[in-house]
Amino acid sequence: MEILVTGGMGYIGSHTCVQMLLEGMQPIILDNLCNSSKEVLIRIEIITGYRPIFYYGDIRDEKLLDNIFTKHYIKAVIHFAGLKSINESVNKPLEYYDNNVYGTLMLIRSMYKANIKNIIFSSSATVYGNPEKVPITEDFKIGNTKHPYGRNKYIIERYLSNIQHLDNSWSVTLLRYFNPIGAYPSGIIGEDSHYEPNNLIPYISQVAIGRKKKLIIFGNDYPTSDGTGIRDYIHVMDVADGNIMALKSISLKPGLHIYNLGSGRGTSVLEILKIFEKICNKKIAYEIRSRRPGDIAECWSNPIKAKSDFGWTAKHSIETMLVDTWRWQCKNPYGYKQLLDKFNLNI
Repeated sequence: MEILVTGGMGYIGSHTCVQMLLEGMQPIILDNLCNSSKEVLIRIEIITGYRPIFYYGDIRDEKLLDNIFTKHYIKAVIHFAGLKSINESVNKPLEYYDNNVYGTLMLIRSMYKANIKNIIFSSSATVYGNPEKVPITEDFKIGNTKHPYGRNKYIIERYLSNIQHLDNSWSVTLLRYFNPIGAYPSGIIGEDSHYEPNNLIPYISQVAIGRKKKLIIFGNDYPTSDGTGIRDYIHVMDVADGNIMALKSISLKPGLHIYNLGSGRGTSVLEILKIFEKICNKKIAYEIRSRRPGDIAECWSNPIKAKSDFGWTAKHSIETMLVDTWRWQCKNPYGYKQLLDKFNLNI
């Protein structure tokens, strides 16, 4: 089964492609490498024994999309491609609307021409904004987002939902992720963002490895057990498996399918810090600062719908997620770029 995977060289995309290959599927990767590396192809081949077909290009390139859909017998699209830095989206909102929203419009238009009507969209819990209560279920109100990145996800969700409403032969699956972290267990692939990390786990691991001096904790006066924010963390391998299970069970069935992919439990910033210190066997310097605008106290999921509909549940503990993060960081202290430079790899 050939599946177009947009953004398949990125963090979640690369882990999903590995799992697809190990299950006998054929991912066709399209990526412009704006936040990924050509080295990923080598790493995927090391793990699976196969190098997937890769197209270097942009989802806004309609001619390229048309060509891919003509050359391959593609059954569905898993759509990961998109800019994803919250901070950058605030400073460069037009770039985010152009790349993420307009890019999705081009993708859907090309899919229409090729008569491909099955798509899984990589959405986010940010569409829920500041929920009135937790845990969050899929029927909660969405749209009260605090930044352009979240609004991008909300707009794309509404657009895809409208497409399915107008043509009920479409299968549209919206997977709302809650803070993916971790790495492939061997440490061969992991998260290597080109952005300055603004999420907790990449930042804390860079402090632990010595790339940064200290962790900044924004707010210790939230109405939580220790005053720091609580989030729902999920292993990237669980996210990858969720995409594949949804693809097999749900995405080829016409309809609008919406699911939370989360662990169903929350962990505070200070809890993460203490666990990570034990794993890396060192004290991690940190500084408490005031809350950031738009940050919320708690955000964690009720993922029971995915378990009920297609048998998915998060399998990995928070300790395992952080162990795998640290293994990746230790083996790749400067990410993929280090090996590309060292061996002058040219793919």
